[in-house]
Amino acid sequence: MSDQTIYALASGAGRCGVAVVRLSGSQALDVLCKLSGQEIFKPRYAHRVQLNDPVDGDPIDDGLALYFPGPNSFTGEDVVEFQIHGGRAVVQALIDALGYFDGLRMAEAGEFTRRAFENDKMDLTAAEGLADLIHAETRAQAKQALRQMDGALGTLYNDWADRILHILAHFEAVIDFPDEDLPQEVEDGVRAKVTLLQSEIEDHLKDGHRGELLRDGVRLAIIGPPNAGKSSLLNHLAKREVAIVSDIAGTTRDVIESHLDIGGYPVVVSDTAGIRHSEDVIEIEGIRRAQTTAENADLKVVLFDSADWPNLDERTVSLIDEDSLVVFNKIDKVAKLDIHDIKGRTPLYMSAKSGEGLADFFKALENEVADRCMMTGAPALTRARHRQALEDCVDSLVRFAQIDLPELAAEDLRMATRSLGRITGRIDVEDVLDVVFSDFCIGK
Repeated sequence: MSDQTIYALASGAGRCGVAVVRLSGSQALDVLCKLSGQEIFKPRYAHRVQLNDPVDGDPIDDGLALYFPGPNSFTGEDVVEFQIHGGRAVVQALIDALGYFDGLRMAEAGEFTRRAFENDKMDLTAAEGLADLIHAETRAQAKQALRQMDGALGTLYNDWADRILHILAHFEAVIDFPDEDLPQEVEDGVRAKVTLLQSEIEDHLKDGHRGELLRDGVRLAIIGPPNAGKSSLLNHLAKREVAIVSDIAGTTRDVIESHLDIGGYPVVVSDTAGIRHSEDVIEIEGIRRAQTTAENADLKVVLFDSADWPNLDERTVSLIDEDSLVVFNKIDKVAKLDIHDIKGRTPLYMSAKSGEGLADFFKALENEVADRCMMTGAPALTRARHRQALEDCVDSLVRFAQIDLPELAAEDLRMATRSLGRITGRIDVEDVLDVVFSDFCIGK
């Protein structure tokens, strides 16, 4: 445990009904006693306390205090939480009072959670889940974060690491103790177990980046020729006037982004410049950015003016792929269209002006977003660093399968274990020895 006791406002800044100030460290209980003038506090029980300034004795507030003795606390240390009135003056008075005590200091960003990790109250994946929960903007994001914070991802990766450790322990036992009476099937079965484990990790990586999309937001690009109604559609999605709508071609020259909640899933929508031939330098740059945005998007709405059928802009058509919704706008101005498909995609029809067909479009869009983010039975990858570590683990297992020299093969297993350990933050080579001696009772 750290020698220093830290404190900070644990609730949101600004005026509020109730504010929470947290302390963690060996002095937490002593500070509570001195501020309140009370000596006995029942653990995990809300006590009403009169808090007084330690310098002049002036009252700070009449509130509640809870004491959580370590190691059964969030950080694993002694923790005190003050629940006080949320006025800025009250909060600042308590913060100033805490600063009076020797050995106390303001907590750094994330330090309470870091202490929880260092005291084995959670692994890195759970800590990241907590951070994601704090920043969640949609219900689906919150559900994924809660699942990760509860240990679903860490449990999966720790299970894989344990399996590799057991394989490595058995493998090293064969290398280091050739005279021991070890079962022959131990060495024979190692490579089959590694192949099975490699297959499981590879399947986990083939997730379509669902967890990362849900955490960061699905990137949706609205593209099409000028005056197709892209800005009007963005305004409908955002339910406010995000973009300027005009009959003048080329009004939108840059990429306009809006962060939305679509069906409970986070979506970053980009309205782009109309794609056409232009001699205007600024518009050319806008079109280039539109094409780049389309190429980098997870999902595209390719929007056409119904009046342009069948003479559609070929540059826009070329951007249609399996991640595209093809939409014909302004159907209120033309005879009914009945187009079977464009590049394998069945079109949708709507009028951003009259509202006709918008409900069907919104439903189709929601389904496409949900399909990319839908949580499955297995916990999802949520960060690029997880993916990189798992790819490194697979590379090590592939090398293991290609190496006959036992010493080098064993090193690849160690590297695979370290890769998994980087995700959860737990790497302990002593675990290998524990498995060797518990499984084989060598040296008895």
